Amino acid sequence: MVEPAIPDALRPLAFLLGIWSGTGAGGYPTLEPFAYREELRFEHVGEPYLLYTQESWDATTGEPVHFERGFLRPGVEPDGAELVLAHPIGVTEVGHGRVKGTSLSVEAGPSEVGRTETGLHVAGLRRRYTVDGDELTYELDMATDETPMTLHLEGTARRRP
Repeated sequence: MVEPAIPDALRPLAFLLGIWSGTGAGGYPTLEPFAYREELRFEHVGEPYLLYTQESWDATTGEPVHFERGFLRPGVEPDGAELVLAHPIGVTEVGHGRVKGTSLSVEAGPSEVGRTETGLHVAGLRRRYTVDGDELTYELDMATDETPMTLHLEGTARRRP
């Protein structure tokens, strides 16, 4: 199968392309600290968006912890980006942000986070991804109805060959 050409609109986001595997640590004022293994995928199919998949497992037991599915799209501005995600915790996320070189920052405020009736009380998310060669580092901050924006996750992954 021939790999489709990357659309020009995606070139600023192309540094994220690939399958990334690594580890991370999490915590929150309402949670005990925890460690996890993770895989992130940023793929393109020749259209002006990237497919995004995230999967994580408990670092000790190997049990599934969290999954995300969605799309990363170029924004209106030349350095803009839009992230559209669904979470199995009953939350959707529509974030907007900026690309600076090989870094991406995206934020979803209260009006950009949707919840099902039984969904977790997430009120905002802020993500930061940085790529240096074949290493991706990231941080994720989260706000809930009861807790202000606070660091929740941070990790490092390597691009798989």
